[in-house]
Amino acid sequence: MRGWPVPAQSRLLVVAPHPDDETLGCGVLLQQVLAAGGEVRILLLTDGDNNPWPQRYLQRRLFIDDASRRAWGTRRREEVMHALGCLGVPAAALQPLGWRDMEVTHRLRDDAAGTVESIRAAAEAFRPSLVAVPALRDSHPDHGAAHVLCRLAMIGMEPEPKLLAYPVHGAAQEPGCPISLEATAEQRQRKLAALAEHRTQMALSGRRILRLADGPERYIRVEGGAEEGRLPWRPPTLLRPWLRLLVATSSGVRDWPWPEAPVARDARGTWRLERPEAGQAFVKLHLDWRSPWIFDRWGWWEA
Repeated sequence: MRGWPVPAQSRLLVVAPHPDDETLGCGVLLQQVLAAGGEVRILLLTDGDNNPWPQRYLQRRLFIDDASRRAWGTRRREEVMHALGCLGVPAAALQPLGWRDMEVTHRLRDDAAGTVESIRAAAEAFRPSLVAVPALRDSHPDHGAAHVLCRLAMIGMEPEPKLLAYPVHGAAQEPGCPISLEATAEQRQRKLAALAEHRTQMALSGRRILRLADGPERYIRVEGGAEEGRLPWRPPTLLRPWLRLLVATSSGVRDWPWPEAPVARDARGTWRLERPEAGQAFVKLHLDWRSPWIFDRWGWWEA
């Protein structure tokens, strides 16, 4: 992993699926871009309103209705504003989209063109030279889907911005060139102060968040490329009748039942994606079963 000097006069767009991702993933980068005379914009996809366990803990309630969820999202939106203030980011730099928390993958699947266009329009309005997005293999479904949406939105942009992927929920094996960003003592303290403003998240996850914030910020320089449609999974035979394969390309998004998916096994027993068109494809193996476990079992893969 190598260090990386922030270019002067950068225009940084940070794509944050939830309040606190902007600080946890990019709190130092935001400060350093501003210090180097650049401009920043935070595209906040959701207000983090579907966050039941911290809400139950802090509000001492078991059942959460729609009104309570909306109020929680409002509270988290206020927290992100305070956090950005700690980082020296002006309030006008926040651009919230107001999508539903835990439903970014559903938006990608059900309205790919409109959802991609929302991100592309925000990027074209700001004209970033640098875009920080969640890591593709981040195990939170909103994070992985946000990466795919951003990659599709950036296709054909001129000039093409550099892409950095930041891991939050376990993405150590992310493909690409790893880089690190060292913080000064003051920048580190500002980041910790900003994280403290996310009180709803610090209540139950404070130790994990501080552990993730320890040390330099880590990114992956996204350069694209994949291994000829190779898929990493070995789907259990018993689950195959219920498994689905979600494939996102610049041409659109399809969600196949696994038995009907365009995949085949090669001589080594490796599953490969078969499709006629060239270009980037992002693939997700998933089950449509309801579960209290929010994280992805298989996640996304670039093929």
